[in-house]
Amino acid sequence: MSKAQRLSCTFKPVLWTVFLICFTLGLGVVSDATAHGVPDGDKGFIQESSGTMIFPFMYLGAKHMMTGYDHLLFLLGVIFFLYRLKDVGVYVTLFAAGHVITLLGGVLMEISVSAYVIDAIIGFSVVYKSLDNMGAYQRWFGFQPDTKIATFGFGLFHGFGLATKVLEYEMSQDGLIPNLLAFNLGVELGQILALTGVLIAMGFWRRSDGFLRQAYTANTVTMTAGFLLIGYHLVGFFSS
Repeated sequence: MSKAQRLSCTFKPVLWTVFLICFTLGLGVVSDATAHGVPDGDKGFIQESSGTMIFPFMYLGAKHMMTGYDHLLFLLGVIFFLYRLKDVGVYVTLFAAGHVITLLGGVLMEISVSAYVIDAIIGFSVVYKSLDNMGAYQRWFGFQPDTKIATFGFGLFHGFGLATKVLEYEMSQDGLIPNLLAFNLGVELGQILALTGVLIAMGFWRRSDGFLRQAYTANTVTMTAGFLLIGYHLVGFFSS
C-alpha cells in the first residue's frame, strides 16, 4: 500500500479527539477581534512605555507567540513531517526572520494595511501548508513548491500583521528599535517553548502505527481552521 493510500484510509476514533481540539482552537481564534489582537493591559503598557525596556518587550513577544493561534497552526503544519531538530530549527528561523523584517520595516516606515486583510492571508498560510502536507500540489500540479521559501514568505505576512497593530498603539520613539528587537527575540523564544511541547507530543504520535492514516485527517482539520480564519477576517474587512 502506497503512502498516499495509507494517508487516505478510514480514520480512527482518536482523530475525532484531534478534530474537537482543533475546532475549539478555531473558535478561540474567531472569538478575538483579530488574530493579532493585543490585550488591553498590554496595549496600555505599549502606549505608555518610553525608553529601552528589553525584558518587558521580550515577555510581550513570547506571550504573543504562545497565544497566537494563527502562528501556532501554521508552524504546526511546517513541522508536521519534520523529524530532525536541525530541520525544525531551519524552518523556525526562516519564519522568525520574515517576521522580524516586516515588523521592523512596517513600523519604521509606517506602512499600515488593514489587519483583516493580513489576517486573512495568514489564514491562507494555514490552508496552504495543510494542503502541502496532504500532497495536494504534487497531485494537482505535478510539482512540489519550495517549503523554505513559503515559510519565509508567510513569516513576512505574519510580521506585517503585527506591525499594523503596533502602529495603532503609537509606540514611543525613545528605545523603539531595541524594544522591537527584544519583542522579536521574545517571539523566537515563544516559538521554541510552544514547539517543544508540540514536538514531544508528536514524537509519541509518530511512533504509533496509525500516524500516517491519522495525519491526513489532522491536516484536514487544520485546513478547515484556516478557512474559518479566512472567512471570519474577510467578513470583518467588508463589514468594517
